[in-house]
Amino acid sequence: MTRPFSGRFHPLLASLVLMAWAGAPRATEQPTPADVSVWITTADHTRALAPSAPARFAGRASARPQIVVDDTQRFQEIVGFGASLTDSSAWLIQHTLDARQRDALLEELFGREGNGLGLSFSRLTIGASDFSRHHYSLNDTPDGTPDPDLKHFSIDQNRGDVIPVARAMLAINPQLKIMASPWSAPGWMKDSNSLIQGRLLPQYYDAFSRYLLRYVDAYAAEGIPIFALTVQNEPDYEPKDYPGMRLNAPARARLIGDHLGPMIARRGSGPLIFDWDHNWDKPEEPMGVLSDPVAGNYVDAVAWHCYGGDVAAQSPVHDAFPDKDAYMTECSGGDWEPVRSGGLPLQMKNIIIRSMRHWARGALFWNLALDENNGPYAGGCHTCRGVVTIDSRTGEITRTDEYYALAHASRFVRPGAHRIASSGPTDDLDNVAFRNADDGSLVLLVSNSAIQPRRFSVAHGERRFAYTLPARSVATFVWRSDATQHD
Repeated sequence: MTRPFSGRFHPLLASLVLMAWAGAPRATEQPTPADVSVWITTADHTRALAPSAPARFAGRASARPQIVVDDTQRFQEIVGFGASLTDSSAWLIQHTLDARQRDALLEELFGREGNGLGLSFSRLTIGASDFSRHHYSLNDTPDGTPDPDLKHFSIDQNRGDVIPVARAMLAINPQLKIMASPWSAPGWMKDSNSLIQGRLLPQYYDAFSRYLLRYVDAYAAEGIPIFALTVQNEPDYEPKDYPGMRLNAPARARLIGDHLGPMIARRGSGPLIFDWDHNWDKPEEPMGVLSDPVAGNYVDAVAWHCYGGDVAAQSPVHDAFPDKDAYMTECSGGDWEPVRSGGLPLQMKNIIIRSMRHWARGALFWNLALDENNGPYAGGCHTCRGVVTIDSRTGEITRTDEYYALAHASRFVRPGAHRIASSGPTDDLDNVAFRNADDGSLVLLVSNSAIQPRRFSVAHGERRFAYTLPARSVATFVWRSDATQHD
């Protein structure tokens, strides 16, 4: 995490009103086949993933603007949605909650039965990040002595929290895709001889590549398969108070092209390599690696963060390299904007809707869970917010804007779905549409960032329905592709 996003995207306060009912919201209302099912969350959470009256297809539905959904045009396949299991998140889940609370929370987040969100994508840190209780790597040595043979490599620091929680997540959702990113190489590999700041020394490119794959193999042995790696979190930033490492495009190209890429190729099976893992404001960085005649062959996707630039930067990179995927791999909400900002619809607009419209196959928020003080943390952001807030004294769970943004997508858009064509944004309304592969159902996500309700209509083939979305709200619409029209 670089710093709170200071551009057009501003989330809500973490201290939100608790829901009037115990546990998570339930989508209990079952539609008839001809209905368009609707779920709504308002920015103030007075309606929180609440089933609403179904919309009905009707030939007279002609409100403007009109969102045209065309499932004959199919785009990227969706991997899923989720958040990072940071050290802090894992520690809170494992040690603050009792077994009953922990099981209930993880089932709610990763399960699909009942009220489950069905999160299907997550991220781990390789060693410490700013959201750890202390700084460490997986190959620290006495007095910083170089250890190119990695004799001191160990994942023991993760055994008390990250590993058991990740295992529990996978037990609930065995199809969960997990990527991993280092915040720094071990200090002895860097010109700073420290986890803080510095650059990776070229003589340790090979050792660092082996370090990353030792992590993959160690986690696989624990029953935690790693789907993809990045070689460095936010490689264009050197934080002053938590692990980080500058690694520019030429360095990443050499590291991937001459070392990590061939090592993975010789293994014959993953993980995938994602480049960049940083902000939208420097698309030339991943372009530099993808255009490298050697390294580009080993890179499968570009990973993006939300703290600088505009999400539209994902599209020119995709257009230049259409065989490379895109993923949104980090964006944090936080306490830097008043509640009146309407942060939830802006979250949905920027991180879910627009990232998907610009080719993302998956979207991750930052911390899965933080406590009432936005921690624990060891440097970095003191105002960042988790998908859920866990009260460290009581274990009480508060569901944040990030939770509801994920819920509106992940509960209804299942892995294997494809994004399909839909009209562009208009009148403070942003949208993205999907078709699920398993049952052919259509899903439309709409965000209304206006301070007043917005009426619009949706057209799918010859069928139409109209709807009025409350001010500063998000909605999910679901219907069967064979739903009938009513006059």
